Amino acid sequence: MNEQIKLIECPRDAWQGLPELIPTEYKAEYLKELGLAGFKHIDAVSFVSPKHVKQMADSEEVMAKLNAPLLDRSNTQAGQQDASATIEPPEIIGIVVNEKGLQRALATPGVTTIGYPYSISAYFRRANANMTRDESRSLVEKLKKETAAANRGLLIYISMAFGNPYDEPWGPEIVADTLEWLKDIRVRTVSLADTVGTASPQLVGDLYRSVKDHVAGIELGVHLHSRPENVEEKILAAYEAGCRRFDSALTGLGGCPFAGDNLVGNVATEDVLAALRKAGADPGIDSARLTKALEMTNEIRARYAHAPLVN
Repeated sequence: MNEQIKLIECPRDAWQGLPELIPTEYKAEYLKELGLAGFKHIDAVSFVSPKHVKQMADSEEVMAKLNAPLLDRSNTQAGQQDASATIEPPEIIGIVVNEKGLQRALATPGVTTIGYPYSISAYFRRANANMTRDESRSLVEKLKKETAAANRGLLIYISMAFGNPYDEPWGPEIVADTLEWLKDIRVRTVSLADTVGTASPQLVGDLYRSVKDHVAGIELGVHLHSRPENVEEKILAAYEAGCRRFDSALTGLGGCPFAGDNLVGNVATEDVLAALRKAGADPGIDSARLTKALEMTNEIRARYAHAPLVN
């Protein structure tokens, strides 16, 4: 089965909460390796206050180091005689949380898509962005206007789409209402985020089915966090419900620090690939080409996350 699957690799989400700073040069080298491994969509950087997310303070410098080698480097796969071919530059997603971050992202060459986490949880929105619902919606409308003018893409994450632990009103109708609003302002790419990683596989499938009819003209994906043992079931539940866009991170590094469970992290790219292949679909990543990127990921785990290696 040859279906159009989009796999978005998310090193930014994997790195942002790590206790030790990864050197700028190493970040750029890692992102370059992802491009060479065949990833066409990379959530790579964010433009947020360095006081709050020190790991991402060097996003402009990372992109400056990345641009020349990634955009110009010849494809030198083993056995290839013609070294004049170049890899196609991937989509690079840069996350922003306010207008200042937007202006930084728009001024950074190589950032092709702006991402914004729009939370449907009032508590989470206040704690992370100190915004009301109306203020957050006004920002999204500004993001849409300015990214369109700058010929950049716009990706909106619906944070807490699968529920939250804050005893707030939640339900598929709230997610559907949000999608209808995004469709009305002509946002065309949205990802449903299980921010705290508590959704069951059944909830993942049920929610996707219940809201997908509200998004004609929108590419709707999932950004799931999970305990490792639940990943395959969640990915298959989303796929069977119709999802064809998946966020993941090699080895499952990173995730939301608010989950309250150290085993909850990003879904591992290796597990997503295995689950999709089991379903008869494949996003076109050659496992053999992941070797170097996986080695670098495990080095990051050991040196900067103080986390066990993943085989």
